Amino acid sequence: MNLLSIFLQAPAQGGNSSMMLIMMGVMFVGFYFLMIRPQMRKQKQEKNFQQTLKVGTRVVLTSGLHGRIAQVQDDGFIIETLSGKLKFEKAAVSREFTEARFGDKAKAAEKTADKATEKKEIETEKK
Repeated sequence: MNLLSIFLQAPAQGGNSSMMLIMMGVMFVGFYFLMIRPQMRKQKQEKNFQQTLKVGTRVVLTSGLHGRIAQVQDDGFIIETLSGKLKFEKAAVSREFTEARFGDKAKAAEKTADKATEKKEIETEKK
């Protein structure tokens, strides 16, 4: 009975409530910097990646489908695969999977594609 009465006693009033508020504030700040802020940064990078995709870029979708962007539309992409052309939402293109699969190859291919388009533009201007 003595042990039970020890557990049922009310805690001493005073600095405990302010200490509890400080600890909760520290926990909230910790969660913000460890979980919320990195997730917001990741979402921003993903959105910028999806906005900068061009025709001819090789991508991997979240479903694992590999293809090349054939057409860019307001609400999505037309992806050209070996089985044909399929329409997907912009959110289906995965930055992580694409960079892991194509990484430097995709960047090099984009540079050569940009140079080729510049040459074509110069040739059409000369004519």
